[in-house]
Amino acid sequence: MTGVAAPRPLLGAVLLLFVSAAWGSAFPLMKDLILRMPVEDLLAERYTIAAVTLLALRPGALRGLSWRTWGNGLVLGLMFGVGQVGQAFALDSLPSAVSGFAVGCSVVLTPILALVLFRTRMPGRVWAGVALALAGMTVFTLLRGVGDQPISLPALSVTLVAAALYAGHTLLLAHFSRTREGFNAYALTVIQLGTIGLMTGGYAVHDGLSLPVSLADWGVLAHLAVVSCALGFLARSYGQAHVAAVPSAVLMSSQPLWVAAIAVIWFHEPVDWSMILGGGLMGAAMLLAVPSRTTAPLPAEVSPPMAPLPVAPPPVEEPADGAPRRVQLLAVSRQASKRLADLKVKREEPGQPREAPVPQGPSVAGAACGDSPACRLQLHQIKGSGQPSLDRLIQRATVIVRARNLPGPGCCRSVTLSGGCLCALIEEAEQNGEVTKVCWFQHG
Repeated sequence: MTGVAAPRPLLGAVLLLFVSAAWGSAFPLMKDLILRMPVEDLLAERYTIAAVTLLALRPGALRGLSWRTWGNGLVLGLMFGVGQVGQAFALDSLPSAVSGFAVGCSVVLTPILALVLFRTRMPGRVWAGVALALAGMTVFTLLRGVGDQPISLPALSVTLVAAALYAGHTLLLAHFSRTREGFNAYALTVIQLGTIGLMTGGYAVHDGLSLPVSLADWGVLAHLAVVSCALGFLARSYGQAHVAAVPSAVLMSSQPLWVAAIAVIWFHEPVDWSMILGGGLMGAAMLLAVPSRTTAPLPAEVSPPMAPLPVAPPPVEEPADGAPRRVQLLAVSRQASKRLADLKVKREEPGQPREAPVPQGPSVAGAACGDSPACRLQLHQIKGSGQPSLDRLIQRATVIVRARNLPGPGCCRSVTLSGGCLCALIEEAEQNGEVTKVCWFQHG
């Protein structure tokens, strides 16, 4: 599967929660493994093994890719790789709690960058979810103590820059997945992991690479590479196609919750107040961030097309907050009314100038003929005459401009609710002797 179907928020949320759990499970394992391996060597090896694993599962994943896909993968890999190298470089000069909180600030930087770069406005509930996620992050990190290790301001700045790169990575991945053009989730994941592996490997080889020394350490490295990196990044690429960038950041910020759960279940750590409070805040944040199926914004490719009009109306922007489509339908109705009103031709006396066109509006007013006695079809407006008036036919025709793919060429772009062509009705009326001259439409 290379593409992603229409947005399914629940599926996307499940995939992103798996990403958070996979990355959260990596933290206690890395914390133990870096006691026997340099952290830069561990990063280089896990990302390289992850890329090779995915490529071995699908050897043809990189064949025939467009330059857009290669470019997108390289950009995403560079952003995440620079963040990883910077975070690893600054980790020696920061307490683990401070480093974890600084990296977790990406959940706040994501909506800020979305507003600045893409003019994306977030609903209030999403901002509330971001605030709760940051509060939960604070409980899990800073409130549990920072120890006696001094805090280096340059190292803290580098870690915050890494958090900003992670936030930009989330936004760009969501943007690429929405455009669909050139988006191949599997190939994009392989390119990203390969790029990160090369970058972290280039940082690690300056003093040589260290390999695991025991079978248990190789098992931990396999979990970090295959589950946390390969499957985690793959699930993220598919998950962000179903969930917007900011809710995705909130869902993935729940890593401390999974770290605490693993510590309690596997390492038998006691449950304290910070786990309960932080877990509650994280849970509330995720409930607020996950969008419903009815309010999730759809990509342009899956939006229902509007019915064709004689002249295409200007594009109507979809409300950012998922409001009903009544605003869009009203705008379409106005355009349809104007186009149909332009088809009405009043009878003109010689020497008289043409009257101004009917102004744009949601409905069409006025008579179809300028001279009512000369146009016998004006009698159709009389109640009970058995035939509808031209004005009412036009007003009824504006209702069906929302239908899709109306059949019929030429003037049959204007039809009645029963599917009949207005031009055919005119011709039939003339053959029955109901009119003496054409006073309906101007053809052409």
